[in-house]
Amino acid sequence: MPRKRKKKVFSAAKIVREMARERVGSPKASQLVAAKTTKPEKHKPTLGKLLADE
Repeated sequence: MPRKRKKKVFSAAKIVREMARERVGSPKASQLVAAKTTKPEKHKPTLGKLLADE
């Protein structure tokens, strides 16, 4: 014997969203934020490193 379906609980927020979509339209699709590829250095370069680079 199949199980009985659970009754859906009334949600005022869902109704408000549906009404807003009818009037204004659906919201824009979200965009992914590009992850930072490199991490900044944790410490300032020492004087020896600065002189060696030049």
